[in-house]
Amino acid sequence: MLKRYLVLSVATAAFSLPSLVYAAQQNILSVHILNQQTGKPAADVTVTLEKKADNGWLQLNTAKTDKDGRIKALWPEQTATTGDYRVVFKTGDYFKKQNLESFFPEIPVEFHINKVNEHYHVPLLLSQYGYSTYRGS
Repeated sequence: MLKRYLVLSVATAAFSLPSLVYAAQQNILSVHILNQQTGKPAADVTVTLEKKADNGWLQLNTAKTDKDGRIKALWPEQTATTGDYRVVFKTGDYFKKQNLESFFPEIPVEFHINKVNEHYHVPLLLSQYGYSTYRGS
């Protein structure tokens, strides 16, 4: 009985893994926030994705970071297009929940997507009074 259960479990995992990998590959945008003061991931931070439009910014999606400070799939379920985008990290709320002051209530990071078949990763290194970002991989 145990042997049959193990075989069934392995077979189920083998068939599920490709679909999980496929789903992860389909989303072209992820973010990650690390709190530099604590050295830990910044969990439960709201992040919005916006596209530049003629009259401002159009919100495409919003999500919250997980316990590892990540949003693995921020791109909405629509086809990616080239253009100018930004992610807005709601950092003021994050620090307020910890009873800490912050100089930056929001951190907008603008970037350009010129290849829709690539993955774009936007990490944010965060403290109460400063931040750094770069194009990750």
